[in-house]
Amino acid sequence: MPHIVKSTILDAPTGAVWNVLRDFNGHDRWHPAVATSTIERAQASDKIGCVRRFKLQDGSELREQLLALSDLEQTFSYCLLDTPIPMFNYVAHVRLLPVTDGDRTFWHWESRFTTRPADAERLTQMVAEQIYQAGFEAIRRHLKEAA
Repeated sequence: MPHIVKSTILDAPTGAVWNVLRDFNGHDRWHPAVATSTIERAQASDKIGCVRRFKLQDGSELREQLLALSDLEQTFSYCLLDTPIPMFNYVAHVRLLPVTDGDRTFWHWESRFTTRPADAERLTQMVAEQIYQAGFEAIRRHLKEAA
């Protein structure tokens, strides 16, 4: 079972980063891989159980469900419901922590999933770099543009 753990330090306070990340339907405004996103059944994007349906830039469509969200702990968890990628039982967790030296943010993003053994290395690399690392860099740009 692949287990991906990535983290970074952002030169922004946790409140500013959390304001962007806590919107479960907002990743189309900052992540370069996401073209469009909507929450099904017109639910609020912070309602536990809501499902986001989004299209990637390549036209692929995915569905993810919000499993947990805590403003106090600045964490959320979600799972993948539908994807054309051969990933199963995908569950991810995001956590922000303050770095008091400079009022910065520590961002921890991790996931586990199952897949065919032949696909494990390729998919692990894809998630780590094209999703997580690309997301880190995109948030950096997004926060700079908003400042």
